[in-house]
Amino acid sequence: MKIKLLFTFIAAIMALTVNAADKDGHHHHGIKAGPSGGRLITTVEPHAEFFVNKSNKVEIRFVDDDNKVVKPGEQIVVVTLGDRSAPTRLSFVKEGDKLVSDKTIPAGNDHPTVVQIKAKAGEKAVNEKFNLNLEQCPTCKNKEYACICEHDHGAEKK
Repeated sequence: MKIKLLFTFIAAIMALTVNAADKDGHHHHGIKAGPSGGRLITTVEPHAEFFVNKSNKVEIRFVDDDNKVVKPGEQIVVVTLGDRSAPTRLSFVKEGDKLVSDKTIPAGNDHPTVVQIKAKAGEKAVNEKFNLNLEQCPTCKNKEYACICEHDHGAEKK
């Protein structure tokens, strides 16, 4: 009985210390950004980096477990963001080792965003939802949407 209780206690401690994003999408210490400093989406294999470039287009790079870029395969990516009553839908084309959106993101700094990634045509999409906050994080070198530090991400919006 004592051993079963000990194993239950150890399992509970391990569950509390896992480095992952919480339900609100806030990152905890240990989460890495993608190789370009974008948001890393780990719910797909290979993982995907969501990055907004200087031209306000979205770039998607696929990376392995070591955060090294791998060329896109047959993946299909669609991003829907912006005003919910009139959302902007982005499609992507291959450019070298990445996918680049066909349009720029809408003006503004904080957009509800849904990224849909299919491994190939006909397969079920994996959805990732977050707010695309383009403000610079005051603590790390990334934009808020890709922040990897432990500060309260809601504190800046007063």
